[in-house]
Amino acid sequence: GTGVFQGTGAQSMNEQGAISGFYFDPNYNTHGFLRAPDGTTITVDFPNGFDTDPSTINDKGEMAGEYGDANFVTHGFVRAPDGTFTSFDAPGAGTVGGTGTTNSITNTLNSRGATAYYSIDNDFVSHGVLRTPDGTMTVFDGPNAGTAPGAGTFTNGINQSETIAGFTVDDAFVPHGLLRTRAGNFTIVDVAGAGAGAGQGTAFQSINGRGDATGTYIDASDVSHGFLRTHGGHITQFDAPGAGSGVGQGTTAFFINAQDAVTGSYVDSTGVVHGFLRTPPEE
Repeated sequence: GTGVFQGTGAQSMNEQGAISGFYFDPNYNTHGFLRAPDGTTITVDFPNGFDTDPSTINDKGEMAGEYGDANFVTHGFVRAPDGTFTSFDAPGAGTVGGTGTTNSITNTLNSRGATAYYSIDNDFVSHGVLRTPDGTMTVFDGPNAGTAPGAGTFTNGINQSETIAGFTVDDAFVPHGLLRTRAGNFTIVDVAGAGAGAGQGTAFQSINGRGDATGTYIDASDVSHGFLRTHGGHITQFDAPGAGSGVGQGTTAFFINAQDAVTGSYVDSTGVVHGFLRTPPEE
């Protein structure tokens, strides 16, 4: 579509240069797409589903995402390189509108085919989900995850070791950074300076192969800041040059690569959004 808030959004790219994403048609319906390295682009829609969103693609060409049904319930899917879809619902996922099995728009599919999702139950509480390549699903709740509607456990990334990065939201609606190993061990991270009010706090957005993770924390003045946590636990906080210091402004970190380069966006003092790339310091 070419109307307001229509168009195309790219969300993930693998090492071969294949891109997955979504587009809005003129009727505001969402469709997935796959763009091959040679520029060939095809639509990716789950059969008989609505609003397909393939949010991530791995180096084997597998895609993972979500789609909705006629009752506005969300379901997860994996699409094989040959175009075969596998749909799944996490144990305990809700069956009413606004619930179901969903994932974020970052690196939630690793090269082995393991995926990180979260499910929303019929009480509108979120739970983390690890789905292994054989289809086995483990549902988990992080420490201090809330049980009020809108609270719970959320996942944003998974690495080759199946360590998951995300956050919990407690019953006061404060986010706390969450790391979960394949063995089920949790680390909760609250960055120094993160606010303790509703909607403030700490959240991981992405994790790389060696376990270094990046994310965003929001301070008590409702200003966003980026941070990077190494697998050893060292945390570096950062603000993009030009980031504003007013309410709703600041730096948001989205993705980290194998070399600890971080990309994201920042909002300046006039409310304009800009992208940034933070390269790692020279060793």
